[in-house]
Amino acid sequence: MRLGVLDVGSNTVHLQVVDTHPGARPNPTFNYKEELRLTEFLTDANEINETGIATLRKTIERAVAEARKVQVEELLPFATSALREAANGDRIIKNINKDFEIDLQVLSGEDEAKLTFLAARRWFGWSSGRLLVVDIGGGSTEFVLGGDEVEFARSVNIGCVRMAERHLKAQPPKPETIQSAIKDIDEAIQDAAHFVPITTAKTLIAVAGTATTVAAAALGLTEYDRHAIHLSRIPAQKVIEIAQMLQLMDRAQIAALGYMHPGRVDVITAGALVLSRVMIATGATEFVASETDILDGMAWSLSQSQE
Repeated sequence: MRLGVLDVGSNTVHLQVVDTHPGARPNPTFNYKEELRLTEFLTDANEINETGIATLRKTIERAVAEARKVQVEELLPFATSALREAANGDRIIKNINKDFEIDLQVLSGEDEAKLTFLAARRWFGWSSGRLLVVDIGGGSTEFVLGGDEVEFARSVNIGCVRMAERHLKAQPPKPETIQSAIKDIDEAIQDAAHFVPITTAKTLIAVAGTATTVAAAALGLTEYDRHAIHLSRIPAQKVIEIAQMLQLMDRAQIAALGYMHPGRVDVITAGALVLSRVMIATGATEFVASETDILDGMAWSLSQSQE
């Protein structure tokens, strides 16, 4: 069966199409991604403004058209941090579902974390010990810990886009804004640590674009290579060094990095800072970079339910 999973995130809209077969890992056959930056359209009342709604609708319309073009048999669209928290998120979703004849659902932060864990665990096997999976998204970061199954999960609002917009608006950022970001990030990590014992895992896995981009930098890649990045082990000290390197660069220098996606130029400094503070807080000596993420977890969960 051909399934389409559509992630309406804070930073991007990402469609992944997979072919599923009973008992087998879903096989990705098509990807479509478009930058969104939904948090840029938030008003003081925490509502997405009319420009943002129009941008969101056009982006979803294009993604749904792509899904139909490749003959997706079932489409599962879901929204994360930005629409979850927007005061008018429910109304926006209701209108989108009506107009585009889809069933866009909002995931809780904990469900988001659990699906990310499921995707990572499939690669590491069920006997590889306790894993801490960290997903640095646009609006939020998820921490999920487990062995054979999820034991603890927590979502906190320190995504790369949110931190860039809140603190690191200039590139390179001023030292005082870096310190204010660190304070904000550390407080959120401590909040997560009240619910998730983040120092007890055998392995720390980091997923999504921030982690994989930092991995590309650490590996010295001249262009983005998902096969080289996937399951690479990146020392904690290297993460800290890359975060510091990015803080000294201007926008043009970051954009010129061969592995840098254009949509990540403005937020990678914030994302790398979040990852570096996670490394320090957990005491992990390294992280394993994983190209699997919530899309893979959702695809696997959906394919299993259809057997």
